Amino acid sequence: MDKLCSVPKTITDGKTNVTICDAKRSQLIPVLRKIQEKEGYISNRKMQEVAFSLGIHPVEVYSVVTFYSFLTIEKKGKHIIRISNCITADMAGAKKIIKTFEKELGIKLGETTKDKKISLEETSCIGMCDQSPAALIDGKLVGKLTPQKVKNIVKELKK
Repeated sequence: MDKLCSVPKTITDGKTNVTICDAKRSQLIPVLRKIQEKEGYISNRKMQEVAFSLGIHPVEVYSVVTFYSFLTIEKKGKHIIRISNCITADMAGAKKIIKTFEKELGIKLGETTKDKKISLEETSCIGMCDQSPAALIDGKLVGKLTPQKVKNIVKELKK
């Protein structure tokens, strides 16, 4: 990977030029998202490459990847179901919805089906409190979930 610099500044003393990247860290999440979109996850090797290309320590990259729930160091299923665990969703019956997803998929939260098709995850607020319980399914917002809706969703995803 080549060095990335979104806002390069060149300083010269008459003899040598030095390029400074003030905003290199601002590129970290966009670069990681692109890698994950392409690869499905972010490997240790890719984290090392990103760190080198941005001129930052690999631990900084790793800490960002492991902090954000939408970035992952593990391969996930082709389809990812993320269920909101905010208090509003909980009060609206999210636990029942989670149990239904687990039963229909044959997995628990945080797992991926054996055929690697579907991963089931919990996430913080997704901004759908007025339609709780809600989920993000492959990045698409789905609200007012019911056990029957869950069964239909799983049936479609398994095709």
